[in-house]
Amino acid sequence: MAPQRPKGAGVLDTTTALSPAPVPPGSSDLYAALDLGTNSCRMLIAQPSGSGFIVVDSFSKSVQLGAGLEQSGRLSRASMTRTVQALRICQQKLKRNDVRHMRLVATEACRRAANADEFIKRVQRETGLKLEIIKPQEEAQLAVISCAPLVSRSTENLLVVDIGGGSTELVWIDLSDVPRKDRAKSIMRLNAGFSQGLSDVPSARVVDWISVPLGVATLRDQFNDVDDDAARFALMSWFFEENLADFAPYHDTQPQERFQIVGTSGTVTTVAASHLGLKRYDRTKVDGLHMTTDQIDRVIRSYLALGPEGRRADPRIGQDRHALIMSGAAILQALMRCWPTDRLSVADRGLREGLLYAQMSAHGVLADGEL
Repeated sequence: MAPQRPKGAGVLDTTTALSPAPVPPGSSDLYAALDLGTNSCRMLIAQPSGSGFIVVDSFSKSVQLGAGLEQSGRLSRASMTRTVQALRICQQKLKRNDVRHMRLVATEACRRAANADEFIKRVQRETGLKLEIIKPQEEAQLAVISCAPLVSRSTENLLVVDIGGGSTELVWIDLSDVPRKDRAKSIMRLNAGFSQGLSDVPSARVVDWISVPLGVATLRDQFNDVDDDAARFALMSWFFEENLADFAPYHDTQPQERFQIVGTSGTVTTVAASHLGLKRYDRTKVDGLHMTTDQIDRVIRSYLALGPEGRRADPRIGQDRHALIMSGAAILQALMRCWPTDRLSVADRGLREGLLYAQMSAHGVLADGEL
């Protein structure tokens, strides 16, 4: 399956996005965001607080919805049953917290599965939840706005990378015309879409974006028949890079000053936790961490040295991640090899946080202040 890029991606139009009339900040209503991906089902329930939000409840479980999808093109009965069981727990949490505003979205596995409509109907029938299958551009857009608080004021060119289970989204943003103090806010304004309307205020410009249909699960499945661990890793990394050929910034190899990569995914946070030597994951130490290419490579080499059995037993990686960490690491290594920087900003945030920001922003319940 080819990377997905709409015709004219990155070209700005003059369509002005309309927003609902804002309500006064300080609403006590709760908001929920559910992300059903190829591998995991994750949900956050949060309350607006200032220019951000406070998480009041959460859920995360590996459901492997996309297991076998690469071969059959369909969601298996077993994977759908596992996922429905997890969604029942989410439904109970939503009901218990009396959540009034929510977006419950599904991504690459449901985009690709021939029986996705059947699955969506089953979910609504058995749990009462209405899942929405979102397009790759919206998935990329939401990942971008979730990372806005981590963007440095000195950054002029930004690459946001979201490594998922079934796909990887990359968005290249030019911030050079935006005043330093407004750069994070200009990224948040992308919640209205990558094509921005005319404005007197300088805005972030999306140079290009791409959704590569290779994530940690789908890339692993592509090379399951390669027995040698190191050879499989090398093949995965180079294969992923080949799929970036249509991404315009990939061909601009000139070193750029004030360039920042922000990576968001379980792969990125796991590598960061391994670098820090955390045997028990601590989000406060990982989110916002900066890692050099050498530090990332050292962690990846340590994973290769462990081999499959060693990775399975390594507490830094965890039971839910050991089978997927090398495919994710292959993607991460390819990305760091391609662009003119030796540093990565680690984001323990992504689609769920983007969904929350977008809902709260549309309802006008976020205060206008520093992110």
